[in-house]
Amino acid sequence: MRALLGIDIGTSGCKALLIDEAGSVLASSTAPYGLSQPRPGWTEQDPALWIEGARQSVAAVLAERGDVEIAGIGLSGQMHGLTPLDEAHRVLRPALLWNDQRNGAECAEITEKAGGLEALLALTNNRMLVGYTGGKIVWMRNHEPELYAKLRHVVNPKDYLRLVLTGEIATEVSDASGTGLFDVRKRSWSGELLERLEIDPALLPPCHESQVVTGRVNRSGAALFGLPEGIPVVGGGGDSVIQTLGSGVMMPGELQTTIGTAGIVASALEAPEDNPDGRLQVFCNVAPDIWHCMGVSLNAGGAMSWFRDTMGSMGQGSEKLSFDEIVAKAAMSPAGAKGLFFLPYLYGERCPHPDPIARGAFVGLTARHDGGDLARSVMEGVTYALRDIHGLMQRIGMQHSVIKASGGGARSALWRQMQADLFDCEVVTTEGAAEGGAFGAALVAGVGVGIWPDAKTAAQLCKPLTRQMPDRETGDTLRRAFGIFEGLYPALSQSFAAIAEAKLDA
Repeated sequence: MRALLGIDIGTSGCKALLIDEAGSVLASSTAPYGLSQPRPGWTEQDPALWIEGARQSVAAVLAERGDVEIAGIGLSGQMHGLTPLDEAHRVLRPALLWNDQRNGAECAEITEKAGGLEALLALTNNRMLVGYTGGKIVWMRNHEPELYAKLRHVVNPKDYLRLVLTGEIATEVSDASGTGLFDVRKRSWSGELLERLEIDPALLPPCHESQVVTGRVNRSGAALFGLPEGIPVVGGGGDSVIQTLGSGVMMPGELQTTIGTAGIVASALEAPEDNPDGRLQVFCNVAPDIWHCMGVSLNAGGAMSWFRDTMGSMGQGSEKLSFDEIVAKAAMSPAGAKGLFFLPYLYGERCPHPDPIARGAFVGLTARHDGGDLARSVMEGVTYALRDIHGLMQRIGMQHSVIKASGGGARSALWRQMQADLFDCEVVTTEGAAEGGAFGAALVAGVGVGIWPDAKTAAQLCKPLTRQMPDRETGDTLRRAFGIFEGLYPALSQSFAAIAEAKLDA
């Protein structure tokens, strides 16, 4: 049996899976790893963790289905991460991750050198958000000049895995879009912006369309991963983009929501629509004739993980409750959580509020509230943040008729129902969406090696698993509550700035 291998370098672990030519999952495995937060707002990861996680997860799926012939490998991964390499392809320092907030001053510097926000949007159709790779490059130049002098290659996480597998340095259009240095209209690096920023274009990898074969498993990659030499490795895609393919979202009018570590609302575009104030992200999609619009909240499933780790001892004894137990307690609280609101900005925020010093907050807390109310308010706060993002999309004419939910949060029927009620539409999950970026990567691999003619055809393999329809009464309650939620960040933003200025969390 021929199979396709998808590998996704996530923030908290690496997933590998095998699918057959009908798009059915044959085997799936995830190897977890950690990250480092050396200072408030800083998040880093040792790239060696990605490789070991990939090695373990690939070994697990091969052990489960050693009877298959792997026709191609697709790669996905967390976007925006700066992996700095020297001339010999050695890692110079831990990678700066997508949710790292240290480069706010550098993003302002980049915008100024580009000629202001309007000029930057004309060059790339995206603002230089804190967290993008471009700001990290300038931060490294400003703060680590000795390491920067040794810098010869800048790659994103999945592309570092490609290097280890194949010996080739390359990227593709979706991940390149997330550097902030890419002209998404022309689907190529912005030479004009790089010149204004005095960044050597040679630092950036050659860029291809996502389905292009960018290398083959070489001898050292084969030995490390237990794979045959010569397997084609395609470009793949950044996780936030390629997950839409895994959910079957390739047509306008379909929304994908992702509740992973971050929260994402995304849709396909038939043209690179102008991004008026740059608060949304307009990227190249993994299909050559399609673009991708999304807004990303930095805090979704990550907020739920924080709640569990910090406040999850709501049961008897010292054992922390599982996620399922916390969700069960949340389900006992009524819609609106008795007037309790949670702002999920634990790592700052990106969309719709590009504010690296935003903070999380419980608002409306009274002695009437119990642990279940707190849990529900966290889940509702994440859902409100997704709806807040979609409000921006509606302003540029984007509508929706169905939501395809993905990420770990999509496993929760309560979280899916919250979305159905608040967005007032059907919410669907698919087998591919449950598997995240690795499934989309496997589909792109299949396109790259000729199993399917194009990504739109591959997307048709994504069959529904669950459906949730909106409840009108609950939806009315959540929409009233959302109206209050929209006003909380503007009301608290000056307080967040004062907290940051006071350096009380240093």
